[in-house]
Amino acid sequence: MAAGAAAGLGAGWGWCWGCHSSRIVGSLSPFPPVLLLLLLLLVAPAPQPATSDITNGNNEHLKREHSLIKPYQGVGSSSMPLWDFQGSTMLTSQYIRLTPDEPSKEGSIWNHQPCFLKDWEMHVHFKVHGLGKKSLHGDGFALWYTRDRLVPGPVFGSKDNFHGLAIFLDTYPNDEATERVFPYISVMVNNGSLTYDHSKDGRWTELAGCTADFRNQNHDTFLAVRYSRGRLTVMTDVEDKNEWKNCIDISGVQLPTGYYFGASAGTGDLSDNHDIISMKLFQLMVEHTPEEDNIDWTKIEPSVSFLKSPKDNVDDPTGNFRSGPLTGWKVFLLLLCALLGIIVCAVVGAVVFQKRQERNKRFY
Repeated sequence: MAAGAAAGLGAGWGWCWGCHSSRIVGSLSPFPPVLLLLLLLLVAPAPQPATSDITNGNNEHLKREHSLIKPYQGVGSSSMPLWDFQGSTMLTSQYIRLTPDEPSKEGSIWNHQPCFLKDWEMHVHFKVHGLGKKSLHGDGFALWYTRDRLVPGPVFGSKDNFHGLAIFLDTYPNDEATERVFPYISVMVNNGSLTYDHSKDGRWTELAGCTADFRNQNHDTFLAVRYSRGRLTVMTDVEDKNEWKNCIDISGVQLPTGYYFGASAGTGDLSDNHDIISMKLFQLMVEHTPEEDNIDWTKIEPSVSFLKSPKDNVDDPTGNFRSGPLTGWKVFLLLLCALLGIIVCAVVGAVVFQKRQERNKRFY
């Protein structure tokens, strides 16, 4: 299903300019040529960003040494090839359950092999479900690409002050004052100096996030995480529409090679079943410059070139963050609106001037 969902999302960034018939141009002939040109530029559609290039799941680029796929090996035992698990994690023939729907449980599963791919994409098939109603469930689970593995801790069953990348799929709002809508997906990059604040649901260290209703669904739910040339993209397929939906898109992210993929979950007084059904890692075929190839990617420090200040993390009712600085697209839209206003005033002025000229001619 994940492959089918991604099949229609291969478009890139591009410019698309519309064509205009000579009949339209002819009808505007009374107006000055400069005004005509401005009108044509306005009518031409603005460039639109296409959906991220999520892979179609071609097995040619599937890295099996970093993937968790059925049929699982080692069912009924305490270990499996290429993956280690600990805590409450239970391996069955249909899923890997990180935690049962019981309070005070922690579990995780980690890949044996460090990943040395510079550009990759992970597809995760998961299910979060339980008997708890409304807000009486928790806490969620996390996906990891980190330096250390198999270290239990307070952050969704894994260690705090980690080195690397974490994607949190949070189902319970600990911050009663928040206006976010849960379940909520967020991203954090850490060089070991940052602490995840559970009481604020990680708001101060979050890079970006979105609301995604993935809990207690009767259909399959998927997440895609893509990292390529400093761009981190997270997309979801949780609405049974067989298509990916944008969640997070961040540039300027620096992640080293040689880290480990994993998943962990934790429950407190409230609980849920947190199941991983598959984790598929794909290698992205991306060309790098000679300078980039000469870099020792294992020595890169996890970082983001622009990290929002906590004061910029202002909740809005949709569950997303309003960022303080204007982005390129916001500036473009503001300039377009300003240009539209100028053109409308110019057209109105030209029409009024032409009418007055015709009226004056009738008086002579």
